[in-house]
Amino acid sequence: MLTLILLLLTIVGILVVMRREAGAVPALTVLAVLGLAGLLLGSPVLGVLLLIGAVIVAAAGLPALRIQWLSPRLFAMFKRVAPRVSDTERTALEAGTVAWDGELFSGRPQWTSLMRYRDDGLSDEEQAFLDNQCSVAAGMCNTWEIAKERADLPEELWQYLKKEGFFGMIIPKEYGGLGFSAKAQSMVLQKLTVSEMLMITVGVPNSLGPGELLLKYGTQQQKDHYLPRLADGREIPCFGLTGPRAGSDATSLPDTGIVCKEVVDGKEVLGLRLNFEKRWITLAPIATVVGLAFRLFDPDHLLGEEEDRGITLALVPRDTAGMEIGRRHHPIGSPFLNGPIKGTDVFVPLDTIIGGTEMIGQGWRMLVECLSIGRCITLPSGASGTIRYAIGWTGGFARVRRQFNVPVAEMEGVQEPLARMAALGYIAQAAVYQTANTIDRGEKPSVPSAILKSQLTEFQRDALSHAMDIHGGKAVTLGPRNYIGIGYSSNPVSITVEGANIMTRNLMIFGQGAIRCHPFVLEELAAMNADDLKAFDRAFFGHAGLIFGNVARAFTLAFGIGKGSVPFDAAAAPYAKDINRISAGFGLCADAAMASLGSSLKQRELLSARLGDVLSNLYLASMVLKSWKEGDKVEGEAALLHYSCTFLLERAEQALDELFDNMPNRILAGTLRAVVMPLGRRWKRPHDTLTREIAQAVSRDSALRTKLLRNTWDAQDGVKDNPLAHYNALLHEYDRAEALYRTLNKAFAKGELPMYALHPEQRVEAGLEAGIISEEDAVFMRAFEAEVLEMLTVDDFEYDEFATDKENILRHNAA
Repeated sequence: MLTLILLLLTIVGILVVMRREAGAVPALTVLAVLGLAGLLLGSPVLGVLLLIGAVIVAAAGLPALRIQWLSPRLFAMFKRVAPRVSDTERTALEAGTVAWDGELFSGRPQWTSLMRYRDDGLSDEEQAFLDNQCSVAAGMCNTWEIAKERADLPEELWQYLKKEGFFGMIIPKEYGGLGFSAKAQSMVLQKLTVSEMLMITVGVPNSLGPGELLLKYGTQQQKDHYLPRLADGREIPCFGLTGPRAGSDATSLPDTGIVCKEVVDGKEVLGLRLNFEKRWITLAPIATVVGLAFRLFDPDHLLGEEEDRGITLALVPRDTAGMEIGRRHHPIGSPFLNGPIKGTDVFVPLDTIIGGTEMIGQGWRMLVECLSIGRCITLPSGASGTIRYAIGWTGGFARVRRQFNVPVAEMEGVQEPLARMAALGYIAQAAVYQTANTIDRGEKPSVPSAILKSQLTEFQRDALSHAMDIHGGKAVTLGPRNYIGIGYSSNPVSITVEGANIMTRNLMIFGQGAIRCHPFVLEELAAMNADDLKAFDRAFFGHAGLIFGNVARAFTLAFGIGKGSVPFDAAAAPYAKDINRISAGFGLCADAAMASLGSSLKQRELLSARLGDVLSNLYLASMVLKSWKEGDKVEGEAALLHYSCTFLLERAEQALDELFDNMPNRILAGTLRAVVMPLGRRWKRPHDTLTREIAQAVSRDSALRTKLLRNTWDAQDGVKDNPLAHYNALLHEYDRAEALYRTLNKAFAKGELPMYALHPEQRVEAGLEAGIISEEDAVFMRAFEAEVLEMLTVDDFEYDEFATDKENILRHNAA
C-alpha cells in the first residue's frame, strides 16, 4: 500500500511540475524527497528507482551539468537534422507579428492576451460612410448588367467612387485619403460584396499594391506625389507580381531589371532596363501607374560589387515607352478588370524604385509584410460579405418558396444547409472583425492572414453551394433577376488568388507557423546559425519543458482535470476550456511531427495540412468566443454560438484523428493518441435541434437574422433593385400571410373552394367570394403573392441572345 501511495504521489507531483513547466529543480525535489521517503518508510526498491531518476534529472536538467556533456551532443545532432531556412523563407518568417496564434501554438493559451485587444468599434465618420456612401455605391449596381452587359462598372459609379474616396481608405487624411481603420475597411468591403466586381474594384487599391507599399516604404517625394493622386482616383493603380511562370511561387519570377545608363532628353540617366511579362493583374487594363516586382541585376557594377541584387519593386507610369498594357483576361464568372502587362526594354530612372535605392533587393520582404495585412482584409471580407448576402437571400427565398403546401424552410433537408450557412457566416464575421481589430492594435498577423484567406474563401464556396441547392432553378437560370449565380460561378477566383488555397493550407499555415509561432524553434535555428551553444541550450531545454508541459496538460485536460478559469460566461466557457485542451494536444503533436520527420515534414504536405487545420479551427473558434463576449447578444444567438463552436472543434478533432491515422511512425502515433485523446473524440456534429432553431431564425424576421445581416445593403434606396430588401419586406409580413395560407388551404381541403383553385391567387379570390377571408385580407394577399411571384420568377431571352456569331445560328424551326 505504501509503495502504491508513493507511486501515486510521484505521478501527481511530476504531472504538476510538468504542467507548470517548473524546470529540473522542482522535478528533482519531488523525486529525491519521495525516494528518501521510500527508503525510510520501507519501500526500498521504489526509493532507489526514484533516487536514480533524480540523478538522471540532475545530470540532464541542471544547466551547469548538462552544458558540460549533454548540450554539445544535442547541438551537433540538431545541426545535422534541422531544416535549413533559405533567405526567402527567412524573410517570410520574419514578416509580421505573432499574437494569439502564438498562444495557440504554445499549448498553453492565455486568454487575457486575446482580451487585451479591446474593440472600440467604428468611428462616427466610418459608420456614416458605411451607412451612406456604401449604400449609394451598392445601389448603383446590378450584377447581371455589370458582368454580362457592361463588363465594367457604370461611368457614374466610377466617378462616385473616386469622388467619395473609396480608393483611399488606407491613405492617411494628410494625403487626402480617408484614413480608415482596418475594421472599417473590412466592413466597407463586406457591404460592397453585393456586387463582386464592385468589391474587387475597391478592395484591390486598398490591399496589396502601390498605396500600401508607398505608405510603408516610399520616399517622401514618392508619397507626396502619388498618395494624393491615388486617394482621389486621379491615379488607378495595379501591381504586377504573378506571371506565366510565377504564380503561388512568386519568388521564382523571371522578370528582370538591369542597371544601365541611358541618354534621356540629352542627359545621361542612371536607371533600369526592365523586361517582364505579367498575367492576372487586377485593374491592369485601366491602371495609370503599375507597381512591378522584378529581379534586379547590376552586371556592370554601376551600384556596387554585387551583381544579383534581389527582388525589387518599382512604380512605372502607364505611358512609359515599351510597356504593353490594356488587354483583358476574362476571369471565370465575373469579368472584373484584370489583364496582362508586358514590357520590352522599358527604361526607367532609379527613382522609380519604391523607397529609392536603399530598398533595392528588399522587394520580397516588402511584399510579404504588406501581404500579412492585406490578406486579412480583402478576400476574407469579400468571403464574409458574400456569405451574409447569401444567408439573407436564401433564408428569404426558403420561407416564401412553397412546395407540398409548406415553405421549404420547414423541410429539414433544407434546414440543414441553411443552418450551416448561418454558422459559416457567423464564424466568418467574427474572424474577420476580430483579426482586423488586432491590426488596428498594431499587429501584423501573418499566420492568421493565411488562415482567414484559405478558410473563409472555402466557407464562401460551401455557403454558395448550399445557396444554389436551396434556390434550385431560381439560381441556375442566369439573368438580371439572378442575384447569386454569377457570384457562385466566380468563386474559384477567391480560392485561387493571393496564394492558392491548396498551397496555403498544405504549406503555409503550419509550415510558417511551426517556426514563426512556436515559442522556441526560431530561437533554436538562430542559435544554430550563430553557432551559439549557450543560446541553443536555453532554447532547446525550454522547448523540452514545453513538450513535457503539453504532455501533462493534454492528458490531464482530457480527463477534465485542471481546466482552470476562462474569461467567458457559462455558454462560452466550455468551448474555451476545450480549446485549451486541444491546443495542448496540438502543440505536442506539432513538436512530435517536427522531431520525427525533421526537414522531410516540408514534403509531407498532408500531415502539415492536418496540423494547419487544427490551428485554423482553434483560431476561428477563439474569434467566435471573443465576439460573443464583446457583442450585443440577441435572441437565438446562443444556438448559433453552440453550433459554430461545435462545428469548429469537431473539425479540429477530426484533423488530429486523421493525423494519428497517417503518421509514419506508428508507435509515436499510438502514443500521441493515448495522451491527447485517451477517451476518444469528444465532439460530434451539431445536434439537429440547433439546426432547426437556427434555420427557423434566419428564414424569419428575427433578431438573429437582423444581426447576421447588419451593415449589408438591405434597403430599397438605390438606383437598382435590391432583392434583399424585397425578402426582408416579405418576411416582415410573413406571419400574417402564413395564417391566411393555412385558412385557405384548409378550406380547399374541405371542398369549400372550387377544385380548380390551384394557384394561390385563385384561392385568394375564391376565398374572398366565399366569405372565408375579408376584403382587407384579399388586398394584402394579392400584393404579397405578386411580390412572391416576382421573387420566384426567372429571366428568359430572345432565341439568339447568347450567340456572339449570329450568322451561324441554327434556325431549327424556320419555315
